[in-house]
Amino acid sequence: MDIQLGRFRTVRRAYGIDEIALVPGGRTVDPAITDSSWSLGGISREIPIIASAMDGVVDVAMAVELSKQGALGVLNLEGVQCRYDDPNPILDRIAAVGKEDFVPLMQELYSQPVREDLIRQRIAEIKQQGGIAAVSATPVAALRFGKAIAEAGADLFFVQATVVSTEHIGPEGQESLDLEHLCRTFGVPVIIGNCVTYEVALKLMRAGAAGVMVGIGPGAACTSRGVLGIGIPQATSVSDCAAARDEYFTESGRYVPIVADGGIVNGGDICKCLACGADAVMIGSPIARASEAPGRGFHWGMATPSPVLPRGTRIKVGTTGSLEKILRGPAGLDDGTQNLLGCIRTSMGTLGARTIKDMQKVEVVVAPSLLTEGKVYQKAQQLGMGK
Repeated sequence: MDIQLGRFRTVRRAYGIDEIALVPGGRTVDPAITDSSWSLGGISREIPIIASAMDGVVDVAMAVELSKQGALGVLNLEGVQCRYDDPNPILDRIAAVGKEDFVPLMQELYSQPVREDLIRQRIAEIKQQGGIAAVSATPVAALRFGKAIAEAGADLFFVQATVVSTEHIGPEGQESLDLEHLCRTFGVPVIIGNCVTYEVALKLMRAGAAGVMVGIGPGAACTSRGVLGIGIPQATSVSDCAAARDEYFTESGRYVPIVADGGIVNGGDICKCLACGADAVMIGSPIARASEAPGRGFHWGMATPSPVLPRGTRIKVGTTGSLEKILRGPAGLDDGTQNLLGCIRTSMGTLGARTIKDMQKVEVVVAPSLLTEGKVYQKAQQLGMGK
């Protein structure tokens, strides 16, 4: 429904994850027989979760462990892992710095150039240990290091920026990344993001994307919405982009997974994204809480080091348990941040959905009071949903 914003301006209402709820249907399914698997670029995974390409979330060891657990982790090739031979002292400094000095320190540390030899080395290290080498770079870095990434044997290549489009207009004389050419010739499945609209998602799929990332600014450590004023709440953006996926499948017969990226804190958020049409989610802060995460209990946005317009901040997420506990349990917390696979399967069973495709068809309602109704004591005592 259009809303009158001003005398000559109408706008569309958009909804966030916290504003919707999932409605049980006429049947239920035992969670043990639900199937949460999905595939991306020909690689099948049991858990529809990707760990964000952020320095506080994924390093080589974490990428390997995520692969072993049935999920996926993406290594940011423009992060400290590919700027320093030994990133551990750098990560120690980031964790130790005070709030006021955080941005200047990040600008200093990330001014060190990205090294092609380290890109090749990190990809090789992941593969040598049996992990899936999923890596990420901005369009500018893709232009510069694309050949090295492909030659090193990356399994999946994520081209990510705050916003991507197939029609980028750059300065005269400066080369711009041709996304369609990259997808057609790279030799490695290319996942592109981020976007939030039906039209752009459809264009990215037609350009050859193997997957599309959805979300601008909802991440726990991201401040792009405040700095730039850009974004669409996740429930609406995921639903719109999923509609583009279905339209593209009808016209081409090629299925391009949609990944909801950002704003996802617990199992309920994941389930709602799947119900809105996502095939999987990308999460940062929940994985940054794992004891194996490189962030030392902190999580920060990868746009923070910008020398001219830092976006993102560092948040303290703490350490709550092992990666296995967070992904597969058993849960030791009561807030839905552990045993995420159990959350997904139990929700699927309760909703009568045996597969992710079934989950995408469940009834969704607008429910602004979903997280507050009847939760006075939890909120007052900082328990469960009141944390």
